[in-house]
Amino acid sequence: MIEMRVAGIALDAVSRHPIVLLRDASERRQLPIYIGQDQARAIISALENQTPPRPLTHDLMVNLMEEWDMVLERVVIHSLQDNTFYAILMIRQGEVRKEIDSRPSDAIAIALRTRSPIWVMEEVVADASGKRKYRNCGATVAVCVSQRKI
Repeated sequence: MIEMRVAGIALDAVSRHPIVLLRDASERRQLPIYIGQDQARAIISALENQTPPRPLTHDLMVNLMEEWDMVLERVVIHSLQDNTFYAILMIRQGEVRKEIDSRPSDAIAIALRTRSPIWVMEEVVADASGKRKYRNCGATVAVCVSQRKI
């Protein structure tokens, strides 16, 4: 597995769709994932440490986890199947550990809010680097993206 961080949000030069860009520590490998406008806003607000006046969906999830003494140990983007990325939230409550299925964009938004690590399986990065387009459970992912920030 490769630990990655959110390098930023970019816009596809042609479609103008937002893309979350993940990079490894050496900045040699990256994984761009097309996401929706709402997910882009949620990720940007977490990157900028913005606190909404009322909890939004990802904030609500974090609040629930805190109230129930749950810890997000890490996010794992574990597979690329039929042009769709799959991720899990690895959550611990005391000695009990659970893996919760998640869209990568939601998992990333929650990981940023909890300062949890984001991991990507080696084969996902390898598969993604050899193909053109992918989906984030309904959103598309492209390998060649504009680096322009929203």
